[in-house]
Amino acid sequence: MRALLLGGAGFIGLHLARRLVADGHEVTIVDDFSRGRDDADLDRLRNDPAVRVVSGDLTAPETWAALPTGWDQIYLLAAVVGVRNVEQDPARVIRVNTLSALHLLDWVAPGERVFFASTSEVYAGGVTAGVVPVPTPETVPPMISDIAAPRFAYAASKLLGEAAFLHTARAKGFETVVGRFHNVYGPRMGADHVIPEMSLRALRGADPFPVPGADQYRAFCHVDDAVEAMLRLMAAPAAAGQIVHIGNDREETNIGDLAKLVLRVAGVSPAVAPEAAPPGSVARRCPDLSRLRELTGYEPTVSLEEGVRTTFSWYREHAWAR
Repeated sequence: MRALLLGGAGFIGLHLARRLVADGHEVTIVDDFSRGRDDADLDRLRNDPAVRVVSGDLTAPETWAALPTGWDQIYLLAAVVGVRNVEQDPARVIRVNTLSALHLLDWVAPGERVFFASTSEVYAGGVTAGVVPVPTPETVPPMISDIAAPRFAYAASKLLGEAAFLHTARAKGFETVVGRFHNVYGPRMGADHVIPEMSLRALRGADPFPVPGADQYRAFCHVDDAVEAMLRLMAAPAAAGQIVHIGNDREETNIGDLAKLVLRVAGVSPAVAPEAAPPGSVARRCPDLSRLRELTGYEPTVSLEEGVRTTFSWYREHAWAR
């Protein structure tokens, strides 16, 4: 099988590439390295004869003109993500995320199969408004509570992408699966997400130890489980044309308790200092995975404690901690 990973040098992309190669497939990674890292992890993958790495800007037509068609699977993972990036430059979020999607839709050939990476943020406003249940199924109406808020630029770009892929796939004759990720975490995900942030603060000896949103709840999904879900969805004929939630609904946890777990794994005991959650942050997030289970038989296998331990270990062993 030949797989094209757009944004494949990023967090989820690199873990997906490793899994595809381990399963015996050929992988081409395209990335502009604005967020994806050209590091030792990518070098090890690049040295495999089954892997090709292309540096390219997915918002530029010439990048697409140089790419061949005829792929068995295509994954659009490239996007500007992270609350800090979104708040600092929401216009860039809209431009990059939308142009990457629209160029792919112009370029993709009939008969190919595309995975579009979306997010739980497309319905988060409904949770905050109290009109969306938690755990949340795919059938709830998407809701962006304040289109003028910078944070929602990301959700708006992904909501547009969902509609664009679902409708264009039918019109153009290719297959698409929309996967909405829910709090995926793991090694090599950068420093702008809650579990890496906590790990780095613990490694640097923060005392007091700040915990923004300590009263909120999340259901975290280890990246290995997320990759398994993606591969199963791309192999399931019935998943074509569907929006499917991807996550781990078995271990919804309080953020304050998550901090205690990270500190225990780190072997430190600073004073914990709860802080207000970032503006626009949803109080609770947990997916209903009924559709994913029905389509693929998926069950998450990595416990939160196991995942936090492996993630913390990675950050301790790499330059992020220095």
